[in-house]
Amino acid sequence: MNRQAQKILLIDDDADVLHSAQLLLRQYYTQVDTEQDPKVINQVISQHPYDIVLLDMNFRRGEHDGREGLYWLERILTINPRIQVILITAYGDVALAVEAMRRGAIDFVLKPWKNQKLLEAVEKALTYRNQKPSSASSLQILPSHAMIGQSEALQAVYDLINKVAATDANVLILGENGTGKELVAEALHRQSSRSSRPFVRVDLGAVPPTLLESELFGHVKGAFTDAHHDRAGTFEQAQGGTLFLDEIGNLPLAQQAKLLSALQNRTIRRVGGSNDIPLDIRLLCATNAPLHRASSGPDDFREDLLYRINTVEIRVPPLRARVGDIALLAEHFLDRYAEKYHRPRPVLSSAALKKLERYSWPGNVRELQHAIERAVILNEEPTLDADAFPLSVPSAASAPAEISTLDENERAFI
Repeated sequence: MNRQAQKILLIDDDADVLHSAQLLLRQYYTQVDTEQDPKVINQVISQHPYDIVLLDMNFRRGEHDGREGLYWLERILTINPRIQVILITAYGDVALAVEAMRRGAIDFVLKPWKNQKLLEAVEKALTYRNQKPSSASSLQILPSHAMIGQSEALQAVYDLINKVAATDANVLILGENGTGKELVAEALHRQSSRSSRPFVRVDLGAVPPTLLESELFGHVKGAFTDAHHDRAGTFEQAQGGTLFLDEIGNLPLAQQAKLLSALQNRTIRRVGGSNDIPLDIRLLCATNAPLHRASSGPDDFREDLLYRINTVEIRVPPLRARVGDIALLAEHFLDRYAEKYHRPRPVLSSAALKKLERYSWPGNVRELQHAIERAVILNEEPTLDADAFPLSVPSAASAPAEISTLDENERAFI
């Protein structure tokens, strides 16, 4: 990716939002422009080859019945279908943001955002733009990075993916944060007969409980105060394809019952609606929570739902269980971030690699990725030595985060 390919436009009528986002993004990208008035979109988009547009969902002086984001999204994509649009929205507009994604937006970011979330959304959009053919549908499979590694632990995951992908079996993907559960879900979708159909991801941990039912099942106009239009939920958006429910352990009991009913009957009903809608989806779920233990309690995760969603279970190993893959991953991230930040590609010294391999990586691959990124940004030497990685815990012998039985405790202690 070169500097000419990193042109970003921010459109929001809040000057403070524009200022803070511009300060953040200018640290990483060559050109970051701002506009407060969406009415200049026609002129600005026509004259400048932007790669990414971050667009506010609602403008205070809107003229389109509270749906300004959708209107201006369509204008942008009409002028240049190759532009990747990321929506900036508040919690109350999540339903509208999801509808916008069906119309061509690549992602949405909630206000107030976390800087890392915003950067990840922009990076994903840039990656997708470089991979996406001009005629691609906005609801086709999302961009992904291949799982990298040759360890026995990861080979076992590959084998399961190859066996299960061609079926329609529900899959539960288990693993700690940062292990790559979403990559497993995307691999299952890519290798399935549904690969040309939508891959729809819902992060259940990021959706407020009051919006969950509408998010999953949709709603009809008038179902509640802000329901100004009929809206399809993520189940309908995934029709014919794959629905990936990330952080399934965060699903409240009330919604667990409705999810179980939908899976058993293969139908859903929109909030406030009276018609049953047949379902044709493949369900994938993921969590870092110990659902098997939670299902034994009366107020935790329903045991009958657990049986329904884990026809097949795939456990993604933590990075400490695949130490042999650290060198491959480090080399991959060095290539990526040297290119991203336009730096000479540094070499990893043997002492640095040993330090990385001795570390326990509680944040798994995601933590390694961020460590490499930081080192590339801060280092000015052609070689990355051990002191380029200020890791706090040098031992790889730390016990797994979840120890639930006496036998496991004894093994860890020994």
